[in-house]
Amino acid sequence: MKILAIDSSAKTSSVCVLENETLLGLFSANIKNTHSETLLPMVKSALDTLKLSVDDIDAFAVSEGPGSFTGVRIGVATIKGLAFGKEKPCVGVSTIEALYENMSAFDGIICPIMNARRGQVYTGAFLNGKRILEDTCMMLCDLIPMLEKYNLPIYFNGDGYELVLDKEIKNFRHTPELLVYQNAYSVGKVAYKKLLAGNKCTDSELRVEYLRKAQAEREREEKLKKEQEK
Repeated sequence: MKILAIDSSAKTSSVCVLENETLLGLFSANIKNTHSETLLPMVKSALDTLKLSVDDIDAFAVSEGPGSFTGVRIGVATIKGLAFGKEKPCVGVSTIEALYENMSAFDGIICPIMNARRGQVYTGAFLNGKRILEDTCMMLCDLIPMLEKYNLPIYFNGDGYELVLDKEIKNFRHTPELLVYQNAYSVGKVAYKKLLAGNKCTDSELRVEYLRKAQAEREREEKLKKEQEK
């Protein structure tokens, strides 16, 4: 089964083609260009390099969030466009779960974190392959003591990694740089497991998972609340 996977949930754009769980090709770019400029050219380059076409792809996978609202929307829309009319299965993968897959061979607590601003992070946590914290949005200052109580090595990754580098965290371990960033290969590996378990959808059913409302929505609600309090 050939799987085309992409991740655009943060700054990194990443495209991968897998044969089941075997990596065939991986293209990633950690640059300032918007995902709308980079994703489709990267998909074309990946397929051309592997001498494949979109019709050769058996399933499509994408990071469905949490993450950058714009990035997640672009990624999901790209996969919807590529899969449209092909009647091939699609899989939405949690960004947090895909980031964990980057480091699933490490012992201890693996805690992906993505910068959600205002001191908050999108996060989840895993211990020995089992979840100890479901995907959520919470204050980083509340997350750290929650992890420290296990008294085990703690590894972080994701675009919020730099947020913990200046903090005193018990049992903190540095993560190799290549494993910090989002990676479409990990998205594809998680998607393959989901496909084997029958967890798939059509391109029209594919949805995003933000975990919280967009900033514009939050600001509007705050403004309305202040007006009502006057």
